[in-house]
Amino acid sequence: MLPYAAYLRVYEPLPAFPAPDAQRWAAYAASPGRPRRAGALAAEHAAALRRLISVPPVMVPERESGDAYVRWVEGAAYICPWQTRLRSWLGLSRLKAADPQLWSATRRVGAVDAAAAGFARGQAASLRIHIQARAWSVPPAWFVPFASDERWLVLGAAGDPGDGGRATATPTRTLVYATAMAQARTRVRRALDAFRRAGAPEAVLADKAVPRVVAELAQIECWLEEFHPAALVELDYGGLVHLLDDAALRADQSVAEVSAAISALTSGELEMATAMYWRVTGRWRVLAALEHAS
Repeated sequence: MLPYAAYLRVYEPLPAFPAPDAQRWAAYAASPGRPRRAGALAAEHAAALRRLISVPPVMVPERESGDAYVRWVEGAAYICPWQTRLRSWLGLSRLKAADPQLWSATRRVGAVDAAAAGFARGQAASLRIHIQARAWSVPPAWFVPFASDERWLVLGAAGDPGDGGRATATPTRTLVYATAMAQARTRVRRALDAFRRAGAPEAVLADKAVPRVVAELAQIECWLEEFHPAALVELDYGGLVHLLDDAALRADQSVAEVSAAISALTSGELEMATAMYWRVTGRWRVLAALEHAS
């Protein structure tokens, strides 16, 4: 079973990488031995489990991963590096602030100190991260860069044509949105403009969490600006698809609901904006509550 987490990824075209890296990624994309799209998340998860159950546990790999997620568009490869070492180190950095008790327990086995020392000795070429993850739910801000017709849903039956009409070779439950970087940036800017013009959007939408949504949108805007303008942006429901049955996945219109809320906020239709906002956030709060279920 995959982790109950969703992923926001950026895929860059080969020209976005320095020449040696671009050549390496081109060879990787053409390699028959690399993890294919249907099994790449499971392969990444399995590698993480092997590190954690080793003695002593390996909290951060000594070397950066040479693997990546690959998308092909009109014969061109787009690359989203796993960046396992960098993501592991940044995750440990967040752990200290988010869960001091777990941080202390991890330090007692010496794994955190060893990971921090190993990262300090290395040379991180860049702290620019291509993958963001969130456990148990999808943040409302993550739906903003996409449109409802950019969805790709596969419910797991071999040969299932999914939303896009192409049959799948492997039975893999998947719900993915993908869009061009230019579209993603435009939609995020539009949403931020709508919230800012609303003045105090938490009062308009009657939700104290709205400032956090706006802050996450601003962070996404800055994050997307770090990448090549011809890049692709992807939202992958990841392991969350296993918390929802087929009917729920078919009916999920979170992207359309968030888009409708932004449009209504822009045009001053506050009742519609509120209804759409609460429809999507209410659904995902129910799912997030499963984290604390016994």
